[in-house]
Amino acid sequence: MKVLVNPTADDGVDRALKKLKKKLFDDGRIRDLTERRYYEKPSVLRRRKKLAAKRRSQLAVAQERTRMQQRNVRSVKRVP
Repeated sequence: MKVLVNPTADDGVDRALKKLKKKLFDDGRIRDLTERRYYEKPSVLRRRKKLAAKRRSQLAVAQERTRMQQRNVRSVKRVP
C-alpha cells in the first residue's frame, strides 16, 4: 500500500517525516505493528480488548454526562 506525503517547498525532511508518521498512525498501521511485535496469548488478547471496550464505554458515559450538565439537565441515566 502506498502512502503519499506531499511536502511543500519550505518543508524540510523532518517535517515530511512527521507528516508520514501522522498518516501511518491515523491509518492504524503503526498501532498494528506495535501490537504484533510480540505474541499475545488469546486469553490476554480477549482481556485487553474487553478492558479497552470498557474504557470506551465509560468515556462515552462521561462525555454524555458532561453534555447533560452543560445543558443544565439534572437526571443522567447510568449505563452499567
